Amino acid sequence: MQRSRDRILTTHTGSLPRPRDLVTMLREREEGRAVDGVALDARVRAAVFDAVQKQTAAGLAIVNDGEQGRVDYTVYVKDRLTGFDGESAPLPGIDADEFPEWTEMARQFAPPFQRRPACTGPVEWKDWPAVERDIETLGRATTGAGIEEVFMTSPSPGQIGRFLNNRYYPSDEAYLARVAEVMRREYEAIVRAGFVLQLDCPDLALGRHSQFAHLTLAEFRKVAEMHVAVLNHAVADIPADRMRMHICWASTGGPHHHDVPLADIVDIVVKGRPAGLMVPGANPRHGHEWKVWKGVDLPAGKILIPGVIDSTTNFIEHPDLVAERIERYADVVGRENVIAGCDCGFGTFAGRVQVDSNIVWHKLRSLVEGARLASDALW
Repeated sequence: MQRSRDRILTTHTGSLPRPRDLVTMLREREEGRAVDGVALDARVRAAVFDAVQKQTAAGLAIVNDGEQGRVDYTVYVKDRLTGFDGESAPLPGIDADEFPEWTEMARQFAPPFQRRPACTGPVEWKDWPAVERDIETLGRATTGAGIEEVFMTSPSPGQIGRFLNNRYYPSDEAYLARVAEVMRREYEAIVRAGFVLQLDCPDLALGRHSQFAHLTLAEFRKVAEMHVAVLNHAVADIPADRMRMHICWASTGGPHHHDVPLADIVDIVVKGRPAGLMVPGANPRHGHEWKVWKGVDLPAGKILIPGVIDSTTNFIEHPDLVAERIERYADVVGRENVIAGCDCGFGTFAGRVQVDSNIVWHKLRSLVEGARLASDALW
């Protein structure tokens, strides 16, 4: 994974807006309707090539496939692995009773056609070629495009366990351990292809006020430590500098006042093996947490990738504000240890639109311009 040697590099979190016709095809497949597989694969390839072109045109240094062919960033694994059937329990929504009006408004942003089965049998690979197609498509889309670095996302074992409940293995630890052993193949294949592996780990932050809302902070920290240990085992054979991990507190613009503070989990998060650590830093609930790093030594070899663009609002951040945010982090952890990113994905769930698609690209161009301004100030 590259460092910001002579300028602040830029990237984003993974998902990007999908074309409407592709969303329709993904919806039909998710709902079990007949879909022409050849036509869907062709549309995904075209969407990936378009997403890469738009990222390079915006000036991003580190790009990906925009997760164009996935219905979301986690549950897509249910179609590639055995052992998933039925339905998982709804995730707790602790804001529902406290803010019923907001809850009603938020229904328009709920995943429109996401199906979350539970683990009801042994977890194994059943559609490994789907992984190979993803890798091949991204490789072709980025070859010769003049891109500095390419990344591909994959959910952590803990995140898979958060969305897809365990009803088969004797304990959650046993379940995640099995998921880790199976997903290890995908993780290593992504890196072998020459991409940086991004592990999506919302379970380490968002899990506190959703799946594990019933636990005390001390109890949740023990769960988070177990999740990090399982993750580290799964990627034990991958060089740390070929990975980055993303934590977040949900990709929706809700009240967020139950979010666990970064200060309460940062000592656990930094134990993850990936060299890159992506944390939200632009939204109103976590924008102040750059200060946390004043009291925490960023471990040697780590790179901080703070969100300096909010992925839940249609405001287009001014480049001066973006530069200001970048410079704060650089002043604390060192300019070479900062890559500018976004708080979360812009297309976390296919069909859910919070930010106008055209505005997304304006925001990413503002990210790039802000990084340029920050670079001028820091070098």
